Amino acid sequence: MRMRISPSFGSAMASSFTVCRLHTIGRGSLVKCLQKVDTFLHRNIGTNVVAVQEKNGFKSLYAVQAERQEQAERSVLISCHSRTNEKKFLKYIANYGDIQKYFFYESYGMYAVVEFANQESVASLLEGTAIPSISHESLVPFKSRLLSMRNLDSVDLPNQPSGKKRQAQTSIPINELIQRLSKEESIDQQITSLTEAYQLTEENCRLRFLVCSLLKDIAAAFFPECTIMPFGSSVNGFGKLGCDLDMFLDLDGISGKNATMPKSGLFLEYQMKRAHLERIVTQNILSVIGECVDQFGPGCVGVQKILNARCPLVRFAHQPSGFQCDLTANNRVAMKSTELLYLYGELDPRVRHLVFTVRCWARAHSITSSIPGAWISNFSLTVMVLFFLQRRSPPIIPTLDHLRDLAGPEDKSVIEDNDCTFVSDFSKIQLESNTETLEQLLCEFFEFYASFCFRTLSINIRKGKEQNKPEVAPLHIQNPFETTLNVSKNVNASQVDRFVALCQESSWLIQQNITAPPRGGTKGKATITPWGVSTLLLPSQVAGIKSRKRRKFEPASERIKSLLESLKNTNNQQNQS
Repeated sequence: MRMRISPSFGSAMASSFTVCRLHTIGRGSLVKCLQKVDTFLHRNIGTNVVAVQEKNGFKSLYAVQAERQEQAERSVLISCHSRTNEKKFLKYIANYGDIQKYFFYESYGMYAVVEFANQESVASLLEGTAIPSISHESLVPFKSRLLSMRNLDSVDLPNQPSGKKRQAQTSIPINELIQRLSKEESIDQQITSLTEAYQLTEENCRLRFLVCSLLKDIAAAFFPECTIMPFGSSVNGFGKLGCDLDMFLDLDGISGKNATMPKSGLFLEYQMKRAHLERIVTQNILSVIGECVDQFGPGCVGVQKILNARCPLVRFAHQPSGFQCDLTANNRVAMKSTELLYLYGELDPRVRHLVFTVRCWARAHSITSSIPGAWISNFSLTVMVLFFLQRRSPPIIPTLDHLRDLAGPEDKSVIEDNDCTFVSDFSKIQLESNTETLEQLLCEFFEFYASFCFRTLSINIRKGKEQNKPEVAPLHIQNPFETTLNVSKNVNASQVDRFVALCQESSWLIQQNITAPPRGGTKGKATITPWGVSTLLLPSQVAGIKSRKRRKFEPASERIKSLLESLKNTNNQQNQS
């Protein structure tokens, strides 16, 4: 069988893209790379990354990121023919080096992520690739680690790769999730199952870091020492399959800060004119990279340069991975927020389970939305869950102020006059003994916010207690680090009313369905009736409520009750037929 691997070009050509790697100068070894990561974090974020060690079974977020980035540097993304045979594919790729890990997935066509044992194998593979003949002289061939494998023989090979299952890149439909949860034996098991169904997989995480690495190859043409890393839901432990990929462009490796006089007496000459504001510099940098991604980025489509936003960014869709991507360059507070959420998620497994369940419930009832508007954001919901867990007796997680008090000198971090300091050494954090189950916590969460006085009180995880609102807003949630900001400023009064009404209804529903119903059935078919968490995901009638003043705290609507009864009757009729 004759095959060749070839780079593709910028337009969106479904499954036959390829392209990628700009040949960069001075690509450092892993040791140098980690040294740069260490220097960046120690100088700019205040985290002592020499603590890339594990303590008490916990691994630092930056240890995870460094490991993932190194894996991405020795990986390639290959667009495969729909009839590519897995065994022949691996045999061909193995000619270039030892394969550590690989997996197939589908986006716009079938793709394979291949991780080699070392970067030399990647270089060898790229040297063996061919550039397709170009019929138009205006096309510019950019070589990349996004490659396309073409089977030149008309051999009828199996459509499905043998052995390896194609990895899911999106979460399961809500109806399928309801059926899955209804089969569980307890509410705790339902919540755990929901988390497992929705959280990012190992393969999806690897793909996210690989996309960042591919984009770095493009940016490195202008900034050879730059780093691009994911932040937000992609790495904080609360990411859902299909979530956006937020990326941070770090240029501090070439900024010259704290530089000493070199022995040669020579300095680089900067080509960009001096700007009066750092924001203008950020805009100029993102404008250049955005144009490069738009013109030459393989598989990058729909590029938008949103430079006048509060945080300038470049937005685009990466078709080979299926990710919607946002690239920012001066967003260090968001990086610290990512680290904080990761820390909270690692302290107690109940944190992540509860966040995933509440987020899923919120999306099922349109409390949150992927479309910008007056909805409550996932970040706001996560902060509300953290605040609730701080208010338990005893508290399940500590306040941010307590984490700051535990911090050492190496943790000191001030970003744009904002105190972003908190402890990075997990061993210093002593948790109180709280043995509440996930079932108890979910019930209490709905009761807590069903009676919360949103009209006058603000949510604050720095203090871990309610405070009077500093401004007039339907919902006030203090930004953990930029404390003068309200992260829920966009939310209007009707959305808060809907949230409270849904909390009231969900509190009643889950108390009525805390045990699995008996399973009957005939001819070997068990009756599956929604119960527990699955009933919370069914349609509700509170969507039309405009003011909670018009609604008393009352049991779930008759529509919910009749829906449950109809489901039972339907199952009975199916079993009898």
